[in-house]
Amino acid sequence: MIRASEDNEYYELSSPTILPKASGFLWNEQMMIHMNCRGYAVAQFMQPEPAKYSYAPNLEAKTFMQPEQPYYAHHPGRFVYVKDEENGELFSAPYEPVRNPPDHYTFAVGKHNIVWTIEKNGIAIEMTLSLPKDEPMELWRVKVTNLSAARRSISIYPYFTIGYMSWMNQSGEYKEALQGIVATAVTPYQKYQDYAKIKHLKDKTFLLADHAPASWEVNQEAFEGEGGISSPSALKSKRLAQGEARYETPVAAMQYSLDLDAGEEREYRFVFGPARSEREIAEIRRELFLDTDAAGEDGFVRAEREYAQYIAEGRGSIEISTPDADLDNLVNHWLPRQMYYHGQTNRLTTDPQTRNYLQDNMGMSYLKPQTARAAFLTALSQQEASGAMPDGIILHEAAELKYINQVPHTDHCVWLPICLSTYLDETDDYSILDEEVSYAGGLETGPVHEHIDRAVQWLLHERDERGLNYINQGDWCDPMNMVGYRGQGVSGWLTIATAYACMVWADISERSGRTDTAKTFRQAAEETNALVNQYFWDGEWYARGITDDNVVFGISSDKEGRIFINPQGWALLSGAADEEKRQKLMKSVTEQLETPYGVEKLAPSYTAMREDVGRVTQKHPGTAENGAVYNHAAAFYIYGLYAVGEQDDAYRLLRKMLPGPDIEDIIRRGQLPVFIPNYYRGAYKQFPQTAGRSSHLFNTGTVPWVYRCLMDGLFGLQGCREGLQVKPQLPSGWQEATVKRSFRGAELQIEMKRESGVAAIEVYLDGGLAEDGVLKELKPGKQYQVLVKIPAEAVTI
Repeated sequence: MIRASEDNEYYELSSPTILPKASGFLWNEQMMIHMNCRGYAVAQFMQPEPAKYSYAPNLEAKTFMQPEQPYYAHHPGRFVYVKDEENGELFSAPYEPVRNPPDHYTFAVGKHNIVWTIEKNGIAIEMTLSLPKDEPMELWRVKVTNLSAARRSISIYPYFTIGYMSWMNQSGEYKEALQGIVATAVTPYQKYQDYAKIKHLKDKTFLLADHAPASWEVNQEAFEGEGGISSPSALKSKRLAQGEARYETPVAAMQYSLDLDAGEEREYRFVFGPARSEREIAEIRRELFLDTDAAGEDGFVRAEREYAQYIAEGRGSIEISTPDADLDNLVNHWLPRQMYYHGQTNRLTTDPQTRNYLQDNMGMSYLKPQTARAAFLTALSQQEASGAMPDGIILHEAAELKYINQVPHTDHCVWLPICLSTYLDETDDYSILDEEVSYAGGLETGPVHEHIDRAVQWLLHERDERGLNYINQGDWCDPMNMVGYRGQGVSGWLTIATAYACMVWADISERSGRTDTAKTFRQAAEETNALVNQYFWDGEWYARGITDDNVVFGISSDKEGRIFINPQGWALLSGAADEEKRQKLMKSVTEQLETPYGVEKLAPSYTAMREDVGRVTQKHPGTAENGAVYNHAAAFYIYGLYAVGEQDDAYRLLRKMLPGPDIEDIIRRGQLPVFIPNYYRGAYKQFPQTAGRSSHLFNTGTVPWVYRCLMDGLFGLQGCREGLQVKPQLPSGWQEATVKRSFRGAELQIEMKRESGVAAIEVYLDGGLAEDGVLKELKPGKQYQVLVKIPAEAVTI
């Protein structure tokens, strides 16, 4: 029922009901669409703030996406009704809204398109969704085939939700000159000053067709009639009524009447999206349907091809072949795609959280280093002269800090050296450290290394009298907003992370010749680690923080929120945990936080408000930050495990991020393994019946950290100043693995094999032993053969 296609370009689902929320997503730098296997859609575009063109039935908040999306009958969707004109039988593709079970069904999520194939009563419907490279619109193909041996008379009705557009003004009608339906609205406003903002918005939604329809309907209520959306009254007539919407909810429904010979097929193409004016819509129609080149290819075909090429540019820098075929599929095809989406679009916001922006571009360091470089410089240009980083990075002149970015958090500085280190590992571009960048306000400039010096010094300064980092209204955990809002509470995690940031920056400083700076920050890391052990070690694990009232939390005496994952993983990274503490905290994580679906963020989940911790305790137990398998935090911990050589535990937890391989596990999670979600439900011991469910949110800082786990940990192919350090940590059950690695313009074919008689890892470059396992003097454009011999170990099952 669930499988990768033979060419691994698609992941396929053969039932619309076994995973009813299974989905895929497409994007360009102006829009995103999240398509459900049953035809429901969540789409958004930028103008420059996020906006809709396919609306829910009532007013909705302008939020990007919701976890565990609650689909419902009138949820925005893209459907095709099919009616047999001889007997009146009705079904719909891809499944909603008629829900007539198909004879055959395939939902295929591809990298640059999504394809459904539905067969029912001898009629096949193939629906294909793609996007253009640059514009906010959907490109649809609908192919109809008569599979039966007799001539068939049918009508198909492409049905695209427009929905409740505006309480001020909304309407819709068919425009013959455009060969399409156009709905018009006015974005609601009340202050006259807002008129200047809304008058240029794309407040029209259009559906264009390459073939003129036999009829149409633009009034949703008239279309549904007494039958509702599952059995519309309008379909009982020979022809749709050609209605329009006048301050009524519009819909884009067209009718095509077909007489098909046995084996005959027809194809129809549609463009659906937002526009500012009918003139703009006419231009879109001309470019996509009417203008052809010398080869007879029109703009629609060119747009599909250019989009496929655009997506292909996000190729990862490793391609693997291991004993785990499902991991291979994720790493080779889907993980870099998800990472590319984050880095190219900035999650389709004009003010990404600083931590997200930096970590997403940490990922882009592997895919498009120049994009990452520019992003780091952009972020630093908005840093205060004090060293403080803003809560969000402004990416558009009309943007402002919104929502969570108006709440002060204290962790943003910590990500600068940590994320920049990956860029330096990949590129060896230490010249960036001398790049002159202005501070916020433009009154002062300084080299990048000075900016980061100030950022780390800011972390060391924003502390209480004990030397512990203030949390204010949150650190990496956004909703931990009441620990320190009165100015006294501190973060155990951030204090530990500050020690790690000091270590990372000390290493970078030393490698760039700034030895005195390196010494200063290395000493700060040691001192901070000592404070961590003095104030946060609880005997078996590290505490999460200390409240405004000087109450330590995340400790053994807490009934809820006894243990948090983040302090444990980062204590492995910072060196705060010695060998004895490592073993204790790892044992505690395994016993209290690990589930069949990964490692929980905290446990037990909070079941009631704890007013000295904050709104994280009000979230439903096992969701999001309140005890979910929050994959971003899990990735931190896995990276920490690799940092201390715990490769088997690291791989076990890494593998749990991916649904399957058992069908029961995939069904429990409810998603295809084409992206890593923000979280899976946790509270495994408290509410086991819902544990494991996917949030279906593909916006997550998890993916660059998973890529780092693969590069620096599992396959041990981390860049350094001298070249590529090869130090794999294959799980003990693997006897071999093959990796293609792109690195600084060179291409390496790497074979890793366990061999008896090998006492330590040996690395051979084109037959010659590489000293210390470092591949040096690699030339751009050249290909290399690398053999890695690993000491043989007992195979574990």
